[in-house]
Amino acid sequence: MKAIAGGVVHKMPEDLRKALASTSVARTVWDDITTLARNEWICWFTSGKKTETRNIRIEKAISKLKGGMRRPCCWAGCTHR
Repeated sequence: MKAIAGGVVHKMPEDLRKALASTSVARTVWDDITTLARNEWICWFTSGKKTETRNIRIEKAISKLKGGMRRPCCWAGCTHR
């Protein structure tokens, strides 16, 4: 994570980066969302510690982004704000 005034910018996990790179529709939405929204997705994704959970979250994130969702749903949010 890289600190900035008033918050934190999360580092993109490699497995999420690969999934986004292979799905142009999801990548287009990703490129259009704010840094805060990206942090929300990354924090939600990395809060799953088991490999199985992360794999499920990759699939969900890609599906939701492809559908135009800009932030993860039904989650309290990034605690690093």
